[in-house]
Amino acid sequence: MTPEIKPNVFKLVSGTGEGFMPLNAFDQALLNAGIGDTNLMRMSSIIPPHAQEVDEIDLPAGALVPVAYGSISSSKPGQVISSAIAVGLPEDPAEAGVIMEHEDEAPLVNVKDTVYNMALEAFRYRNRKCRQIKTIGAEHTVEQHGAVFAAAVLWYR
Repeated sequence: MTPEIKPNVFKLVSGTGEGFMPLNAFDQALLNAGIGDTNLMRMSSIIPPHAQEVDEIDLPAGALVPVAYGSISSSKPGQVISSAIAVGLPEDPAEAGVIMEHEDEAPLVNVKDTVYNMALEAFRYRNRKCRQIKTIGAEHTVEQHGAVFAAAVLWYR
């Protein structure tokens, strides 16, 4: 039988980037968010039961890092782009929480409002009580090639 392996901490991060090409802008947004030297493993959007939010996560360079994220890039100078995530934490810490992601060609306040309501809805159809919703996001006005990134990084301590 395989032992249960699941992250027990999470950190919310966000960043912006402007680059030579869209991928360079995305890479800079990851660096700005503090996770640019890792390999992101995109996952579906669940916070494991009992996982705790932390201020710092020491991620080894090259590590395979589970993240739920939203990102958008644009090559239209003057365009506003935003990305945000919302983490919904349950009243009962033995239940799973949720992470919702959204990105848009819109101001950050609008994108954060959308993900907040998405997290509330996820608790509603799971028939769980939500204790708290946390949001984080990034907004950028494109100069040449811009990108924004917001994520919940899951890790082990």
